[in-house]
Amino acid sequence: MDSPSSSSSSSEFASIGTTGQSAARSGGGEGVTAEQSRRWHDVFWFERENRLNIDKYTSRFSENESGLTETYWPLYAAAGGVGTFLGWSWLLLLGFQATQMMKVSVHILTTYLAVISVLCFWAGQIFWGVAFAIGASIQFLYVISVIDRLPFTMLVLQKAVKMVWNIPEVMRVAYAFMFVVLLWMALWSFGAAGVVASSMGDGGRWWLLVVLSVSLFWTGAVLCNTVHVVVSGMVFLVLFHGGRDAASIPANSLMKSLQYALTTSFGSICYGSLFTAAIRTLRWEIRGFRSKIGNNECLLCLVDFLFHLVETLVRFFNKYAYVQIAVYGKSFNHSARDAWELFQSTGVEALVAYDCSGAVLLMGTVFGGLITGTCSGVWAWVKWKDRVIMIGYTTMLMGMVLVGLAMVVVESAVTSIYICYAEDPLLIQRWDAEFFNQMSETLHQRLQYRSARAREVLTHNRLDDIVQQNASI
Repeated sequence: MDSPSSSSSSSEFASIGTTGQSAARSGGGEGVTAEQSRRWHDVFWFERENRLNIDKYTSRFSENESGLTETYWPLYAAAGGVGTFLGWSWLLLLGFQATQMMKVSVHILTTYLAVISVLCFWAGQIFWGVAFAIGASIQFLYVISVIDRLPFTMLVLQKAVKMVWNIPEVMRVAYAFMFVVLLWMALWSFGAAGVVASSMGDGGRWWLLVVLSVSLFWTGAVLCNTVHVVVSGMVFLVLFHGGRDAASIPANSLMKSLQYALTTSFGSICYGSLFTAAIRTLRWEIRGFRSKIGNNECLLCLVDFLFHLVETLVRFFNKYAYVQIAVYGKSFNHSARDAWELFQSTGVEALVAYDCSGAVLLMGTVFGGLITGTCSGVWAWVKWKDRVIMIGYTTMLMGMVLVGLAMVVVESAVTSIYICYAEDPLLIQRWDAEFFNQMSETLHQRLQYRSARAREVLTHNRLDDIVQQNASI
């Protein structure tokens, strides 16, 4: 855009052209090998540092040493490859050793978080060391609080994996969407690498990385929930018609489900993706702590307030809405409210609250993301120690999205099983009679437990009233 740079660029092209012509006239291999190697001349690769002079827009930030986008992009490319490999491996291993893989997810995550915390303290990153230590503590306490629920959770996950592997079409959909996620991450990683390589201060770069992280999570959640709708629709059809090979299943059902997910239901998917994951995670944590509080009345009162607040939000934002969207084509809020009212009216909500399959799948997703971030972080530590946290953080998010896309296939089967059980339990009995008996027995036990707790609370309140009356007399 300015004449000096244009003239210098023209002279460079002219000199290269002259050299090439003289080498061609000389004829012979030596002339060809002596030709200068080609250089990047497009702005995209930023061969010349600070070509666009972006620093004039970031003068209020402290200046650091700048780098090149292409310097950091290979780390993000490696993270995409590692995350894809882990996602595919999870899907394959779940088909052969589902129970063992879930146990690994539950028990190894605490240890891995503690190890990363120690490494962060050793590297002088106090904030991240404390953050990972808190994460390890929360994970350990949560596992301890739900240890009695894990046998039933593993049973449900095992049956969900069995269902998914009997419908190979949904596996191909997951692989195709993983490729779409990789295409999005190829674009996203150039932005993240450019932020890491920029010369603005750490404060400015972290704010930009937070914005990019939100965009990555939302896009990843939208793609995951699109797969969720497709898989839920297929699983519901298979259960409703009594098997994958039933003659009553509509033709091209997978393509129709995919079409509905990407057109008429896509707005509901995008809307639900904003809040569902955060509210669901908060609900798991509060339920786990609530069951282990004991007699601390003050803490119990606070947790109960949060519990009822989150339960109100869950009524409007829950993952079971996607099954209603897939089957009936309702809006998201309408689907979420209908699904929750269905659970409440049939008592299946007690079974859903007892199940921890979503939390176990989330542990596998976080573990895959941590492995991806560790691989890229170690590579960055060897070359640029001052950028290791930024690179490790962003690549960990990439790994979580890719592994989470593989996990959502199993989670969709779990949600469809509960919706079918609530609408018509005979659908589950026709599919797997033994599993139906186990679900019914567990539901009966949970309803009895809730009734006993309710009677205990009523008795305690009556005793308090009697004591107060006697004291006043």
